[in-house]
Amino acid sequence: MERLELTELADLLREAAGEDQAAVLDENSLDTPFAELGYDSLALLQVSGIVERDHDVLLDEEALAEAQTPRQYLDLVDRALAARAAA
Repeated sequence: MERLELTELADLLREAAGEDQAAVLDENSLDTPFAELGYDSLALLQVSGIVERDHDVLLDEEALAEAQTPRQYLDLVDRALAARAAA
């Protein structure tokens, strides 16, 4: 099953926020809110658009608004990918 990996999310966020703004995103920061990591809603919106395009999946906007940490975001994307694969 296809998954969005933490390293891919980190790369996408770094590109969206800019190298200077990027915080380290690793296993230790999975439950840290994006805001505390320095990523705003615009960066997440950009990343979501790229994920939808590159992985051919539609992400639920309400669920996206509730995904406040990298772990929650990855879980959301992985559920969408699993649903697409099951269809």
